[in-house]
Amino acid sequence: MQRPYQCGIDAAIDVIDGKWKVLVLWALDSGARRFGETKRLLPGISEKVLAQQLREMEADGIVHREVYDQVPPKVEYSLTERGRALNAALAPLNAWGKERIALLEAEAEETAAAAAAVAPAA
Repeated sequence: MQRPYQCGIDAAIDVIDGKWKVLVLWALDSGARRFGETKRLLPGISEKVLAQQLREMEADGIVHREVYDQVPPKVEYSLTERGRALNAALAPLNAWGKERIALLEAEAEETAAAAAAVAPAA
């Protein structure tokens, strides 16, 4: 039985929970992709984890798995309407994250410049 959710964010997090799910969503945003192509877009993910994440996302109705009857076998993954809606909902979070990256990079540059200014001349 599904646990009761405390709020909408709780329900959304339940679907995207996991290190790779949001990145898989972004990888599939531009259209259907085969497993290997998706894996290449996500450096560091293992085949086992990608397969697990795709299965979970398919069970949640976020990803559609299309199996083509041909030799060699061909399988493509794409976002469902729910998956596209979820990506649209995550777009503002992506924008916020980009701002955070820029802020952290600027702070790191300021810290490095300040350290260089204080360092004794060699």
